[in-house]
Amino acid sequence: MDWDDLAPDEDPRLLCGLRSLRFGGDDGLWPLASSDRGGTVFLADAGTASAWLLVEDGEGGWTRYDVGFAEWLHRHLIGKDMAGPNSSAFHPSPV
Repeated sequence: MDWDDLAPDEDPRLLCGLRSLRFGGDDGLWPLASSDRGGTVFLADAGTASAWLLVEDGEGGWTRYDVGFAEWLHRHLIGKDMAGPNSSAFHPSPV
């Protein structure tokens, strides 16, 4: 993907404060989970003391969450917007 053609509010590099995005490695994004709605949850470390989550909504939108994966998953399962605005999905049973 050509990251330079994205609008500033769609650029995941700006959400992370990075010049470039890498996948894997010490300062890269690590995929943690994906959904049946097309989204992907990444652990973003960027070499800082605290990691965060970066969520791609399946349509090219990115949202940063400064919570751990367990907290993110809990909020997602109870129907909060956890893949960007208006992204909630109620799951009556998490199993």
